Amino acid sequence: MGGVFSSKSKPAAGGEPSAVVAVHSKAKWDELWEAHKTTTKLVVIDFSASWCGPCKMIEPVFKEMSGRFTDVVFLKVDVDELAEVARTWRVEAMPTFVLARGGEEVGRIVGANKDELERSINTFRSAAPSASAATAMA
Repeated sequence: MGGVFSSKSKPAAGGEPSAVVAVHSKAKWDELWEAHKTTTKLVVIDFSASWCGPCKMIEPVFKEMSGRFTDVVFLKVDVDELAEVARTWRVEAMPTFVLARGGEEVGRIVGANKDELERSINTFRSAAPSASAATAMA
């Protein structure tokens, strides 16, 4: 499970590290999503398209955030390449960022709003259930 979400950080266009995992097949999506459902790690999914201007504008910001928030998994899905996945997540505009934990959507940002995206990531990554809280609830 841990190996599925780990990836070496590679320098992005501006030289900053990026840990964004681009998903190019339904099989890879299914593998990553199944692994995600068994973890409490926050996952941020960027649903975008190669022809989308706002998507291109926020891409360097998304990559930069992936280098900074190392406790969060960042996935990128092209809606034209994986239309079935985009339909499943009810993506109707690009970019759409879906924040998920434990297989459930916890937040969504539609549009290239970097401040709202960063606020949401900070909110939901700090809201991660602790092991002791989970044990106390059991």
